[in-house]
Amino acid sequence: MEDIIGTDLTAKIMKTTLAIYERAASIALKAGIIIADTKMEFGLIGDELILIDELLTPDSSRFWPADDYEEGRSQKSYDKQFLRDYLLSIHWNQKPPAPELPQDIIEKTKAKYEEAFKRLVK
Repeated sequence: MEDIIGTDLTAKIMKTTLAIYERAASIALKAGIIIADTKMEFGLIGDELILIDELLTPDSSRFWPADDYEEGRSQKSYDKQFLRDYLLSIHWNQKPPAPELPQDIIEKTKAKYEEAFKRLVK
């Protein structure tokens, strides 16, 4: 990355990313959620670094219940991993059109997202 955008901008992005993640991880952990990973996308308007796209949602992050975490195994989650696992189980080739989702998969995915929301906005 540094080769493409330079040392200064790389350092600024890294510092900003870590500050956002550390704050979010602290808030989430108080709500009983581990933010296992996340993505952040940045852009520039002139020389100003801006955050673009969503961040810290069940679509862009992995949210694990802290009280159920156990190293060395797949974790329960409040994110899209449940849906990904379902799509893998039906051997979808990941090409359009996407398969129609059964109602129970939609409801279970929705419930996971709602649980994350409820925990985080108490």
